[in-house]
Amino acid sequence: MTDAYIYDAVRSPRGKGRPDGSLHEVTAVSLGKQMLNALKDRNGLEGHAVEDVIWGNATQAMEQGGCLARTTVLASELDESIPGLSINRFCASGMEAVNLAANQVRGGAGQAYIAGGVEMMSRVPMGSDGAAVAVDPTVALDRYFVPQGISADIIATEYGITRDQADEFAVRSQKLAKQAWDEGRFAKSIVTVRDVNGLPILAYDEFIRPGTDMQTLGALKPSFKDMGEGMPGFDKVARLKYPHLERINHIHHAGNSSGIVDGSAAVLVGSREFGEAHGLKPRARIRATAKIGTDPTIMLTGPVPATQKILAESGMQIGDIDLFEVNEAFSSVVLRFLQAFDADIDKLNVNGGAIAMGHPLGASGAIIIGTLLDELERSDKEVGLATLCVASGMGAATIIERV
Repeated sequence: MTDAYIYDAVRSPRGKGRPDGSLHEVTAVSLGKQMLNALKDRNGLEGHAVEDVIWGNATQAMEQGGCLARTTVLASELDESIPGLSINRFCASGMEAVNLAANQVRGGAGQAYIAGGVEMMSRVPMGSDGAAVAVDPTVALDRYFVPQGISADIIATEYGITRDQADEFAVRSQKLAKQAWDEGRFAKSIVTVRDVNGLPILAYDEFIRPGTDMQTLGALKPSFKDMGEGMPGFDKVARLKYPHLERINHIHHAGNSSGIVDGSAAVLVGSREFGEAHGLKPRARIRATAKIGTDPTIMLTGPVPATQKILAESGMQIGDIDLFEVNEAFSSVVLRFLQAFDADIDKLNVNGGAIAMGHPLGASGAIIIGTLLDELERSDKEVGLATLCVASGMGAATIIERV
């Protein structure tokens, strides 16, 4: 099969996903087109330079509805001969877009793709599409549906993860994200977002709270305790599924969970022949991709089996990985990953993660692939693994290696 390479990766800064967030005035189409234009300009992509644009977003409703990928291409400076494919694997949509692009290239279905995603959570709120997995009783009741926050607390309860451990991890994320920004570690990939007049709106991840410490987190109320123990009583639903749990320990709150933000990211994936034809040098080879389904109630354990699957299929061991990017949906998700593999935390999310900078659902998978690539180059490492948990019980993973 043809090898698939990453030639470039860009992302927007992440804005607070609220009406007072810096990106609230920007539509998903506008934010996405700025990422596409950046890749076009940075890499001299003229005409039908790429086979397709594969674009992920999780809440496919209202202005994020329809074939957002094609709409974004038409709004951008890319040639109109380039089509667009919208996909949805919830939080892994951006990663799945990249993985699908890589596998298309590997299978000979085109020389190059732009892949990534977007989520404008301040404009199209999470859940506003009325996702059937949560609202269709023929599925939700049979599968013991609970919200993701409850799932994160189930993980903490099942695997003995304490609130102090979750808070310590959150403080680490904030500290490392600030250090990364202070040292310019994201500079290679960040595209300043501009308004309709071309004026800069946002050039940095505005969700970071660098003053976060154990004391400030300790004062926060658990976010999912009331919905679990009171009405609608999701703890009882969870214990019907897991009767061995005497109670659910509610350890997650706004400070040790991912932030609601707006953001977008895009990755240029192509064959070696594509690079030679356009005078571009590949930065990394996409060595392997994987996806898997998991228990839909505990829901967020996907990074563990996805990683087990991708390593087995690649003939690799966990020790072969130099750096990990595990999306920080909730502290317990990443702590469970570390626990399952006895992995070295010093190799994981070394520039912080979604707890500090936010989780723009459909974009996050592409964001962490780009972050991983930049860090492999900065720290002169060779092989990295990126992985995410996914709503309704799924996981996805990507292994890349520098070339």
